[in-house]
Amino acid sequence: MRRLMLAMVFYLTLAGSAAWGQANSVKPIHVPAGTVLTFYLQTRLNPANGSAIDLLPKGTELNIRVLDSIDSDLTQDGAQFRGVVVSPLVSREEVIIHADAEVRGLFALLRSRNHPDGFRYELLITGIVDGGKLFQLTASLNPSFFDGAPHETAKADSGPGKTASDKATARGSAHK
Repeated sequence: MRRLMLAMVFYLTLAGSAAWGQANSVKPIHVPAGTVLTFYLQTRLNPANGSAIDLLPKGTELNIRVLDSIDSDLTQDGAQFRGVVVSPLVSREEVIIHADAEVRGLFALLRSRNHPDGFRYELLITGIVDGGKLFQLTASLNPSFFDGAPHETAKADSGPGKTASDKATARGSAHK
């Protein structure tokens, strides 16, 4: 009986420390509802039939007000979130996406070759519904969806050495 108790304590200690280590290994994202974030349009692998979205260049900025709180400590990988477009998306003086269009997104834990822990959290826009029409697309907080060194994803307004997830956390904290 004593051996069984020692084995259980050992197992629980190992399992608990492994889970604790995993929870702290990936930089968290905390975004309160109402936060406005800039997402960057990514290249589509299978463009639709001449959709206006397909004509927009990679890196086109989308300003999105997030309607649902996102907290990497509580939100599960693959969870959906909602948002609205803050400013219209214009190309060649034509409005492609109107302000207040409905945004659909995903909170994802992605594998990352360049991240020191091997994973990173990402917020992804997967679609926008404007005037009843669904535009399927991919947009992320980082200008490049592919792995890059953290300094490559830094923006002037985020300070030196901060990544897009740092910006999301910082902007979320500023709106509390």
